[in-house]
Amino acid sequence: MAAIVAGGYLLAGVQALAQEDKKTDDDKPADPDTGESTVEEKTLGLLPNPLQKYGVKFAATYIGEVLGNTSGGVRQGAIYEGRLNLAVDADLDKLAGLDKLTFHANMFQIHGGGLSRDNLQNFFVVSGIEALPSTRLYEAYFEKQWGEKKVSLKLGQLAADSEFFNTKYTDVLTNASMGWPAITSLDLPSGGPSPPLAAMGARLLVNVTDQLTVLGGIFDGDQAGPGPGDPQQRNRYGVNFRVNDPPLLLGQIQYAWNNKKGDPNLAGQIKFGGWRHLGAFADQRFASNGVSLAAPASSGAPMLLSGDIGGWAVFEQQLYRVPHSDDRGIGVFVRASGAPSDRNLIDLYADGGVEFVGLDGRRPDDKFGIAVGYAHVSKRAQALDADYRALVAPDWPVRSSEGLLTAVYQYQIRDGWTVQPNFQYIIHPGGGATLPSGPLAGKALRNASVFGLRTTLKF
Repeated sequence: MAAIVAGGYLLAGVQALAQEDKKTDDDKPADPDTGESTVEEKTLGLLPNPLQKYGVKFAATYIGEVLGNTSGGVRQGAIYEGRLNLAVDADLDKLAGLDKLTFHANMFQIHGGGLSRDNLQNFFVVSGIEALPSTRLYEAYFEKQWGEKKVSLKLGQLAADSEFFNTKYTDVLTNASMGWPAITSLDLPSGGPSPPLAAMGARLLVNVTDQLTVLGGIFDGDQAGPGPGDPQQRNRYGVNFRVNDPPLLLGQIQYAWNNKKGDPNLAGQIKFGGWRHLGAFADQRFASNGVSLAAPASSGAPMLLSGDIGGWAVFEQQLYRVPHSDDRGIGVFVRASGAPSDRNLIDLYADGGVEFVGLDGRRPDDKFGIAVGYAHVSKRAQALDADYRALVAPDWPVRSSEGLLTAVYQYQIRDGWTVQPNFQYIIHPGGGATLPSGPLAGKALRNASVFGLRTTLKF
């Protein structure tokens, strides 16, 4: 992506290029592994694409990582996990003469352990690729555009994390919550439409002006379907294609500034959005018969409440740009979100960080990121813990919040191959304790230190 810095170095002959909108890069399908376009990406060049001249492009990405916690959590230990992502993009205009219509699909082959589920029991899942081993379909959708990318409609099995509640300055970070935040993954049924479970739905995007964009989406509200156990087991292969659950509605309005290629000023963006789910949600404290779930007289089934809502805000700003570049430099982000306390485990969430991209001219694709995160256990869930302390055990821990400190360096060995040493410090895993039910009920958890090494290969 060519970029020209303005000021004294901006040449008149290339100034016209500044009118090309940066959002053209954002309009392409996003790789869930790296956030890059699956159509225009740097690869090792090993994957043949004989049909590309007809508008069909294949992509393959493998992520492998070792993660271990030297302290804290439920137990100490280390795991290896990996994910192969196979994708296809088809330009149906070139292939079949269907104007401005494209198709995108990808599948995951997931293997290995999971440090958060096995060792930590925490909210900020330490890896964005952590999932139960399986081979599953992820996304499969058609996209139709009108005008000069003024209006876009996606229809099919979709993820929301690449367009809603997102910021580009988290792409170097490996913690799952730096993509789809913990408040949505924990509060929404089956984690919401995000890796590894996308949902059937539709998304409409309207570029009102070059700076102002409005997005709206409607998704099946539980892509795994109701039932006990892990949602990934209920939708093991990603082919449930559910459309009959109460819907999840997402909306976002975003305003960007200095977002033209070659703009001499520093780019930034602000986003406001929210979600509404029309299904039933379990009360975090009370049973169906009106007493605390911790009480001996409890029915054992939570009281069901009608519907749920949440809102978020995102701010990102480039602080410094390397001369004669566009995206190299320093950028910061802040996100915040809230949801009602009575029916959500997390009622307040915030994160923020800084990303350094290509500051050394000899290594223009290297990145370094530092971030912090905070997830507050809702007052209603804390009240349930207090009930357990009063009625079950006087030393029962009361959950409060979980915090995250993380730092990641991405070293590019060559185009299409990177390694990422990373460190994460989890403060009060699980809010300071495991959930009130289950074999580890009421177990207080200590802060955890996590070290990891990830490698990503784009073939």
